[in-house]
Amino acid sequence: MAETSLGVAVVGTGFGQKVHIPGLQAHHRTKVVAVYHRDIDKARAIAVAHQIPHACNTIEAIVALPDVQAVTVATPPFLHYLQGKVVLQANKHLLLEKPTTLHAAEAVELADLACDRNLILTMDFEFRFVPQWQRLSELLAEGYVGHLRFVKIDWLVPGRADPSRAWNWYSRRDMGGGTLGAFASHSFDYITWLFGPVKRLSARLSTAIPYRPDPTTSELKPVDADDTCSLILDLANGAPCQLAISSVAYAGRGHWVEVYGDKGTLVLGSSNLQDYVHGFRLWGGQNGATLEELPIPERLQFPTTYADGRIAPFVRVVDHWVNDIDCERATAPSIVEGVLSQKLMDLAHQSHQTHQWVDFNPLL
Repeated sequence: MAETSLGVAVVGTGFGQKVHIPGLQAHHRTKVVAVYHRDIDKARAIAVAHQIPHACNTIEAIVALPDVQAVTVATPPFLHYLQGKVVLQANKHLLLEKPTTLHAAEAVELADLACDRNLILTMDFEFRFVPQWQRLSELLAEGYVGHLRFVKIDWLVPGRADPSRAWNWYSRRDMGGGTLGAFASHSFDYITWLFGPVKRLSARLSTAIPYRPDPTTSELKPVDADDTCSLILDLANGAPCQLAISSVAYAGRGHWVEVYGDKGTLVLGSSNLQDYVHGFRLWGGQNGATLEELPIPERLQFPTTYADGRIAPFVRVVDHWVNDIDCERATAPSIVEGVLSQKLMDLAHQSHQTHQWVDFNPLL
C-alpha cells in the first residue's frame, strides 16, 4: 500500500521559512500546501518563492483549506496558544515550536484539546534528534558514568551581545522573549530526557542590556526580558544540575553538557557560535581515564546534512510527527514534554521573583 502524503501549512515565516519549509519539502511524506504571514503580499511572495499553492493572512483561512491536514507553528511565543488553539479546534495535527506557550495553563489547555480530539501535537525539541545527543543518551542508559554525581551545562553565545541590535518582541518578557524561553526551554526538556525528573530549582534571571534601539525611530526602548539566566536544579535522583545560559557573551564557549558519575565522565559540546546544531562532539572516560573523543555510530548519523544545521534534525522531528500521526499515538517529544518544559519555566520565573527555591510537582 502506497504511503499517503500529508498536506501541511506553515505558520510563521522567520524560522518557518529558514527551517520548516525546507525541512517539510525534504521529507518524503509531507507537502507544504499553504503558508501564513499577517501581510498577504509577503505571504504570496513567500508562496511563489517556495512553490507553495496557497498563501493566507489569517489562521482561520489556513485551517479552512481542504488540502491542509496538519500545521506547523513557528511564530513568536505569545502567539502559540491562540494559533495552536485554532489549529486544534479545526481538527488539524500540530507541530509547535518552543517555548510552548507563555504560561503552563495555556500549554495544558492545548494538551487537553489535542487529547480530546485525538490529534498529534509534537514539539520541536530537536536536540533529541541530533546524533551526538542520541549517542549521549544511549551511553547514559547503558550506565557509562554509573551513579550520577553532577551535571553542568553552559550555553554561552554572543547572538544578542551587541547593544545596537534592534528592539523587538524578544525584548519583552510578556511576549515570551528572553533566554529562558529561547534556550532553557530546550534545556529543561533534554535534562528530563537524559537525567530524569527535576525535584526543585533555583533561578536568577538578569538583563545586561536594559535598552535597545527602536528599529523605526532609533530611540532607546526598555528591555525587560532576560538575556542571562543562572539555574540550579536538584534532580529526583539526588544529583545537582547547574545551568549558565547567556545570549550576550562575546566569544562565548558555545553549548556544553558535562556529566559526572562515580564510574565515568561524558562531555558533549560545540563551540560553533553561528549554528546551534552543527559542531557537536562527544568525549568520554571511565575510572579516571583521560577523556577521549567517542565515535558516533553510522546508524545515528543524518542521512543528509544541510548548510543550516537546524534542518536535518527538524526533518527527523517531522518524521517522528508523521509516524505518530500514522500510529494515532503521541510519543516524546509531544505536548506532554511541552507542558513539562513550560511548567519548569514558570517555576524559574517564580523562583527569581521570590528569591527562593521552588519545589516541582509535575502533577500540579
